Amino acid sequence: MVRENEIRENEVAVTPPEPVDAGLTFIGRIRTPWNSRLLCPRQGRHDGPQCRIEIFAPWVPALAGVEAFERLEVLYWLDRSRRDLVLQSPASSGKVHGTFSLRSPVRPNPIGTSIVVLDGIEGNVLLVRGLDCLDGTPLLDLKPDRSLFKPIAPPQPGDFETGEPKGVKYCQKA
Repeated sequence: MVRENEIRENEVAVTPPEPVDAGLTFIGRIRTPWNSRLLCPRQGRHDGPQCRIEIFAPWVPALAGVEAFERLEVLYWLDRSRRDLVLQSPASSGKVHGTFSLRSPVRPNPIGTSIVVLDGIEGNVLLVRGLDCLDGTPLLDLKPDRSLFKPIAPPQPGDFETGEPKGVKYCQKA
């Protein structure tokens, strides 16, 4: 079994640049049953344990209307993750993958995202299922699941752009 923060065979770490404050504000804290990355699920499941998302003041009024959505997208800061691996071997098989081709918590900017099922709201606490982060993880943002969300604002020209513009070439899978 791989231990936390161990570099596996063929993985590559770099020395990251000094961090620059992006001006992020943690708006809450996530409560889950997991205190170790080794016990935490790799992907959240909608039939998994109920977790709690605590919203801090002054952000509580921002929850108005959230109860109308069955699912939410939760963005969180993976504060206990490494930030230096550019090549990773998640299966410990020796086969490497670039960090940006994985959903690993080890990333230059450790932002996690999950689509969760909203079970209920108790004051400033959302009861959800589908998280895959450690207990105490700082919350960055909440949004309605985009597949359920219809914008409230009137349409704008970009909403109707479809197809590929002439002369633009996209990468194609082989």
